[in-house]
Amino acid sequence: MHSNPNPELEPAAPIELDLSQDVAMLTAQLMDIESVSGNEKALADAVENALSKYAHLQVHRDGDAIVARTTWGRAERVILAGHLDTVPLPTAPGARGTVPVSWEGETLYGRGATDMKGGVAVQLALAASVVDAARDVTFIFYDHEEVEGSKSGLGRLFRNCPELLGGDFAILLEPTNGTVEGGCNGTTRYRVRTRGVAAHSARAWMGENAIHAAAPILQVLADYEPRTVDVDGLAYRESLNAVRIAGGIAGNVIPDFCEVEVNYRFAPDKDVAQAEAHVFELFNGFEIVRTDGAPGARPGLNHPAAASFVATVGQVPKPKYGWTDVARFSELGIPAVNFGPGDALLAHSDDEHVTADAIRECLATLRRWLGGE
Repeated sequence: MHSNPNPELEPAAPIELDLSQDVAMLTAQLMDIESVSGNEKALADAVENALSKYAHLQVHRDGDAIVARTTWGRAERVILAGHLDTVPLPTAPGARGTVPVSWEGETLYGRGATDMKGGVAVQLALAASVVDAARDVTFIFYDHEEVEGSKSGLGRLFRNCPELLGGDFAILLEPTNGTVEGGCNGTTRYRVRTRGVAAHSARAWMGENAIHAAAPILQVLADYEPRTVDVDGLAYRESLNAVRIAGGIAGNVIPDFCEVEVNYRFAPDKDVAQAEAHVFELFNGFEIVRTDGAPGARPGLNHPAAASFVATVGQVPKPKYGWTDVARFSELGIPAVNFGPGDALLAHSDDEHVTADAIRECLATLRRWLGGE
């Protein structure tokens, strides 16, 4: 027998997840495995290891994304999807939305509490415990959701193994406070630029100040009145905002360049090209380029599976104002909604938290619906 001369280089064994434990405790266990975007491997290993122990699931891995499927031969297949990654950990002293988790009574604090380890825990608990149901189920756990779309693990799955991702209806377990949120807004980003002439700030009349020239751009944004658009019975609120501004090179130089980054969140009654045309018209005469864009998704609540799910939840559906991966399913013709535990307004905050009951109630609702009860 030969020993490894560098035992510290041996791959660590996957963390053992107990999928049968209380789903709130499972959430805490998942949160304790730090998984900031780009660092999902340890959590993906744990998820794959846990799911591979169940004979009723076919498990496939692609990078740090895991797909687990039932093959009961049912007439309908639904997809339950959620991302494994989180945004970076908070740096503010005393922030509770970090890792490891902390409990305050029945409230769980830490990064990913709402976005979206509670939803992932519900997926895992269902995958382990639902061994026969009225619908076949595909469970998707994917990486790189909290970063640019080109890195998305879900997008990679659609490219590499689309045959595993077909379905009649999809539920993304993003936080919605336990209410169905249909579809989502689209999003685009732009850089609106002004140019000037550099000069010494003591002789400013020799130059042209590009930052001052950006004032009309900011005025357009300040005066803009965003619309609320009805799409299939849900009211989607739009927004147009400056999210970053840059210009200048030194404290004694008149800036010859300024750039305002603008984000337009648009209702799913329009596509990216139509959104771009609207923004270009607003900033007519300025140098402008679109840097990013993702279409929204219509609610799709008229699909029979969606209607039955809404009936099971028993609350009036709401629109999803932010962009989520329901849009990726919608592009493939799969109606999709958001439904998960926790308050989306707490996502990414230094005070991120979720109640144990919210996670348990989400699990109970989905288990009741999957079983056709």
